[in-house]
Amino acid sequence: MVGELLSIAGFSTSGPILPFFLADLGVVDPFALNLYVGLIQSLPAISLAVMAPIWGSLADNYGRKPMLLRAMFGGAAIVVLQGLVTSPWQLLVLRTIQGCLTGTVAAATVLLAAATPKNEIGYSLGLLQMVIYLGASLGPMLGGFISDSFGHRVTFFVTAALLFVSGLLVWRFTDDEFAPPEGRKSVIKSLVPDFSALTSSKILWALLGVVAADQIAGSIASPFLPLFIQGISHDPSRVASNTGLILGLGAIASAAAAVIVGKFSYRLGYQRVLMTCMIGAAIFTIPQAFAPTPGILLALRLASCFFIGGNMPAVNALITMRTQSGKQGSVYGLRTTVASASGALGPAIGAAIAVSVGYGAVFLATGAILAISGIATAVFARRGAAVLGSAAMRGTSDPNASTILPADEEIPDDAETPAKARVHWPDP
Repeated sequence: MVGELLSIAGFSTSGPILPFFLADLGVVDPFALNLYVGLIQSLPAISLAVMAPIWGSLADNYGRKPMLLRAMFGGAAIVVLQGLVTSPWQLLVLRTIQGCLTGTVAAATVLLAAATPKNEIGYSLGLLQMVIYLGASLGPMLGGFISDSFGHRVTFFVTAALLFVSGLLVWRFTDDEFAPPEGRKSVIKSLVPDFSALTSSKILWALLGVVAADQIAGSIASPFLPLFIQGISHDPSRVASNTGLILGLGAIASAAAAVIVGKFSYRLGYQRVLMTCMIGAAIFTIPQAFAPTPGILLALRLASCFFIGGNMPAVNALITMRTQSGKQGSVYGLRTTVASASGALGPAIGAAIAVSVGYGAVFLATGAILAISGIATAVFARRGAAVLGSAAMRGTSDPNASTILPADEEIPDDAETPAKARVHWPDP
């Protein structure tokens, strides 16, 4: 947890100062500056999306801890080089390589899930999600302070130091009880991810769809939030502070939800938690389009961010419990690819909506995506419960017929089964 907090904070320190650092490197033309900023933000996400399943496959065959150390120490090395660049194209190349080498969140998730008892997976992944939110919130503040006080280049060296320390913590204080699988693939063959777990589980496809919906919804409105706040503010001098307050408190609400919801998600049922959070987020997101003041927008954002923060621990716990232990790395790598691609798609959708309809419409689109995803989750789980209940009555245990409820959870009273049945997940 501490190592991942330092890693995420480190990676987040350099983000806000990139435009200023590019100006120091001689990029002064507005068009060129915007182009470089856009490429530096998008190319690492693309390279991360391409490489994540490959690193996940190597984790399945050679251990989870080495992959997390690779992401941390590799990130430290490449960020040091970024602080030494003399031209913008060098920075662009190194940021792209950074996406290829890193991916600490997926690696930490797989390592943590493998070391956690099944009934505590939701809580542990909730704690991990909390430190991710906190790291992403603390990093920009730290980066801004260091940049103003010591210069833009120093920010990269601080980032590298944080990543190096996080790697040392993981190397020294974590254990990976990894047993090489029978018929372990060679390193070369491991470069081809194994997605066979998806062919035998419709549930995993559904969960990846939830990840995509969550990432798209979370990224549609964010780029336009400052402009929307400017439009409803009566005091233009407080637009920046209001934006920072809304974003910061929203991140804190998400972090709190990740722990609170994660703690009770196993007892309540991951599917119920996921459905409730998606629909709850939609209910509080749609009215944001009509918020008359920043204060009302803040209240609505706190509520919606709380529900959104409860999504990911439940999704990650379900992915962990529905994936064979020897294939979790590949599946989480694919999850990273889906999340990265969806996060890049969201702003493009938001831009199209904002230009054609207006800033308020982006909140309506966000709410619609969350609502549809939540309703689809409920319908899917209900049908899965009916099929699984019928299979249980027949004495079968077809994995394809299973629902996404946790172990030992009862079929609801209104499930479409001949009689209420108590069922268990088959052992993955």
